[in-house]
Amino acid sequence: MGEHFDKALIFTDLHIVSEGETIIGLDPLARFSEGLAHALDRHPDAQHLILLGDLTHTGAQAEYDRLIPVLADCPVPITVTMGNHDTRAILGAAFPGALNADGFAQTALDLGPLRLLVLDTHDDDGQAPLEHDGWLCKTRLAWLDAELARAARDGRDVVVFTHHPPCPVGFWAMDAIGLANADALLDRLHAAPHVKHLICGHIHRTIHASAGGLPVTILKSPCHQNPMILGQGTFADSVDEPGAYGILLALDDTIVVHTEDFALSSGKVQRYK
Repeated sequence: MGEHFDKALIFTDLHIVSEGETIIGLDPLARFSEGLAHALDRHPDAQHLILLGDLTHTGAQAEYDRLIPVLADCPVPITVTMGNHDTRAILGAAFPGALNADGFAQTALDLGPLRLLVLDTHDDDGQAPLEHDGWLCKTRLAWLDAELARAARDGRDVVVFTHHPPCPVGFWAMDAIGLANADALLDRLHAAPHVKHLICGHIHRTIHASAGGLPVTILKSPCHQNPMILGQGTFADSVDEPGAYGILLALDDTIVVHTEDFALSSGKVQRYK
């Protein structure tokens, strides 16, 4: 195995608020800024930065306006998609090129030997049963079909990204607002043997799962987290625990997803005796 890592950094659920506002006493912008600096300092060789939805807390213009300067000097290409707290038109204006020709924040990009397919699960039109549910419409699913076929022709293994997980995780309130038409996604992914991993956000917790045999990694927020109360009945509960980001590595024939907490300590590496 060589020394080169094909590497992408992943942040999800930033929940940026307007100036002077906080979430459970935390400033999400300060937490994200700290996490991004931590990630770029330790992984300057990263080739992509993926922001996996819920960039803002209410989807307001002022929230995106606070986020953009933090990303202005980012030395790696940035890919963004939408979560249930985002606003499509404002996000599209804040990140030119983020929306494809169909108006969705869906992107296909390469990381070494991998094809990364970033899907947009934001429900604009109320097609999903509940307000914060995710939804993949026929247009988005057709895009996925075409990109899966293209990746197969190109001989590339695929990692898929969605904000909303397509599988239950044991938090009842969050499971109720997952990807409402999850079967439409999973049927396609299970039928494509070159799809190797699925990476999601939304839950504000680090979780490893299997959706019908497909490995799933769910990453937590750089800001507030979902408390470990399995079966809880509300998604409004939050806890001040360390934020984190994900690191995707393509290593020969192996896909690795690390999760890195930050703000725990100085991060100085010391050797014990």
